[in-house]
Amino acid sequence: MVSIPHMSDVAAAHVGDAVVIGGGIAGIVTALELCDHKKKVILLERTSEDRFGGLAKMSFGGLFFVGSPEQRLMGIKDDVALALRDWMSYADFGSDDVWPRRWAEAYVSQSLERIRGYLVRRGVGFFPAVNWTERGYFVPGNSVPRFHIAWGTGEGVVRPLIAALRAHEGTGLLTLLFGHTVDDLLSEGGRVAGARGVDAEGHEFTARGDNVVIAAGGLAGNLDKVRAHWPSYLGAPPEFMVNGSMPEADGRFFDLAARLGANVTHLERMWNYAAGVRHWKPRWPLHGLSLVPGKSAIWVNHRGVRFKDPPLVGSYDTLLLLEKICAQEKPYSWQVLNYKILRRELAVSGAEHNPDVRDKNVFRFLKNIVFGNDALATEFLDNCPDFVRADTLPELVVKMNALAGTDDVDLATLEDEIGSYDANIARGPKLHNDDQIRRVVHARQYRGDRLRTCNLQKILDPSARPLVAIRLSVLTRKSLGGLQTDLHGRVLSPAGAPLPGLYAAGEAAGFGGGGMHGKRALEGTFLGGGVFSAQAVAESIAKGRGIDGNV
Repeated sequence: MVSIPHMSDVAAAHVGDAVVIGGGIAGIVTALELCDHKKKVILLERTSEDRFGGLAKMSFGGLFFVGSPEQRLMGIKDDVALALRDWMSYADFGSDDVWPRRWAEAYVSQSLERIRGYLVRRGVGFFPAVNWTERGYFVPGNSVPRFHIAWGTGEGVVRPLIAALRAHEGTGLLTLLFGHTVDDLLSEGGRVAGARGVDAEGHEFTARGDNVVIAAGGLAGNLDKVRAHWPSYLGAPPEFMVNGSMPEADGRFFDLAARLGANVTHLERMWNYAAGVRHWKPRWPLHGLSLVPGKSAIWVNHRGVRFKDPPLVGSYDTLLLLEKICAQEKPYSWQVLNYKILRRELAVSGAEHNPDVRDKNVFRFLKNIVFGNDALATEFLDNCPDFVRADTLPELVVKMNALAGTDDVDLATLEDEIGSYDANIARGPKLHNDDQIRRVVHARQYRGDRLRTCNLQKILDPSARPLVAIRLSVLTRKSLGGLQTDLHGRVLSPAGAPLPGLYAAGEAAGFGGGGMHGKRALEGTFLGGGVFSAQAVAESIAKGRGIDGNV
């Protein structure tokens, strides 16, 4: 255990009822709820004030609910039993995943009121169309659409919460400290009692409270730790990956908490993506953007050979995409398409490249849905270093090889793959015999996908050019494992005993229980998991009970 230094030895000492470490959505909700219950909170955020809200503020703002008004409006029948069956199927929990399973059951059964209801009361609105993500390939996923998009993207979720939180600054209940990096957790008398670190000027500080809440994210922003914990079933980690998290999510609190006896579980469970590209204005090293893969593009490996067993299609099974691509000799891939597909189907996860939703511009949003998003397509063609275009296939292959720095893509091979796909489309619906075509047809049957998915568009259609190729890299995003917690949000030891004074919320807790998603996530459960687990922690500290209602 580490003793607290004498206060005169440090530049600044802060004291409150609770110390919350991390200014993402989990930290914000924890601090807000505690302040609402008249608890004095010190919130420590490692980054500058303009990044308050973390990855949640930068996100697209998708949340997983069950039985929502938006679902009913679209004629979607959903209930807790169906959603829980889907979650358990996708999670594939092990026999020892007791707390992850309990958290999953609590999330699914309480998401409508404790997450959607909570956010609506705080001023967050939701777009009426519900998206259908993670439908599953060979493992059943979401049986019905459940991905609810916040009107305003992640900013529309986080900003009202920040505004409500900052209203407490003038009351003396809230101390917000930006640029404060925690280097150690402090313990006194067998209880976790605070944190110690340095501020942006290099001055030491301590923050002390009766309770300490770790809400500082996972390890996805630390590529060395990602590689160290890379799941063995994916083979060796790719030599090149892009960072779709942020460098502050470096996994340090897993190590710090473990030193105090915390049980850190399932760090090999990650939610990374196969369709990452490099940001042309990076905010941190290897800053990556997560594309939502278009369903009408053909997906090929580094040599231009199409993935056929099965053909890869986005929005069905993220983990399967990774498994197929990481099994290749070179674990990166290409999507080959044309401009007509690009303008209709290009989508990018995050607030930055969804300004119509972020700014709540209904007219522009509907225009882009109906007519295609030329502005987004042009922006990426002109700026993203992983996009190439050409008027002919031979020219495109030359540019693909130049971008990769190899001669791997073979023109004859790629020409044959595209020609076979286009010919299958040309035979007509009675003779279609391609799983990608079947999935495109299936997607277009759902109203939420119809306008955003081309109607069996051939790749080499002369009227749809130029041709486009996108080089896709593995992109890190979220940790699905973390500090094991009970339903109070208390951090547990390997023996299952709560560590006095220590709590965890959000990604740091594997969004609850040290891994409530299991092996796969149904999407929309990251922002929701941050809110849900933060509520549990705040209720436990303020009221002495967890989300199961037990004291």
